Amino acid sequence: MRQLDVLVADNHPIFAEGLQAVLSDPGKSFSFNIKGVANSGTEVRDMLFESNPDLLLLDWSLPEMEGVKRLQEVKKDHANTRILIMADSQAPNLVKDVFDAGADGFMLKSGTKDELLAVIEQIVDGNSFWRKVQADASWNKSSSPKEVFAEKHGLTQREIEILQLIGKALDNREIGSQLFISHQTVSVHRKNIMRKLSVNSTANLIKIAFENHLV
Repeated sequence: MRQLDVLVADNHPIFAEGLQAVLSDPGKSFSFNIKGVANSGTEVRDMLFESNPDLLLLDWSLPEMEGVKRLQEVKKDHANTRILIMADSQAPNLVKDVFDAGADGFMLKSGTKDELLAVIEQIVDGNSFWRKVQADASWNKSSSPKEVFAEKHGLTQREIEILQLIGKALDNREIGSQLFISHQTVSVHRKNIMRKLSVNSTANLIKIAFENHLV
C-alpha cells in the first residue's frame, strides 16, 4: 500500500481535525501521513516547500489564499503535488475557475468520507475521468459537442438535458420543475448519468458540463 504525504490547509480547527481523523484510516490503495496543517495562504506556501507533499487538501476560502492567482502559483511551483479544493459552494463558475487554475479535484466540504477517499483515489495517480476523456476524445466536426458527447457516453436526450441543468447548479426539484417531471425521476436520471460518466459528485458533473460546452 502506497503512503501519501498530505498537507491540510484549513483555518477551521474542527474541520481540519476531522480531515486528519478521516485520513487516519487507510483507503483502498493508500495510507496517509499528515505533514501538517496550514492556516493561511502564506503558511501553505511555506509548508509546501518544507514538506513537498503528494497531496494538498485546500480550503478555497483560506485567508491569504487570494483565489485563482495563488492557486496557479502553487501549481506552478509544486507540479507534482495534487491539489484537491474543498469548498462550501459548488457554483459553476467557481468549479470552472479552480480547474482552469490547475486544481486536480474539487468537492464540497459537506461531502462524505467515502466521497473524499474516492476523489483522492481518482486524482493522485493522474487517472481521473477528465484526463482519460481529454486524451482519447475524437470530435466529429459535423456534429455539435452535445451530440458527440451524448453518443460517446451513451447518454439519452433526457440525460443530456438534465446534465445541462446540473451544470447550471440546479437541484433535483428545480430541474424537475423545468422539465415537468418529478424530482424522484430526476434523481434516477442523475444516478444513471454519474454511472455512465464514472463520477461520483455533483461538482464533477458541473465540470463535465462546462468542459464539453453543454452550458
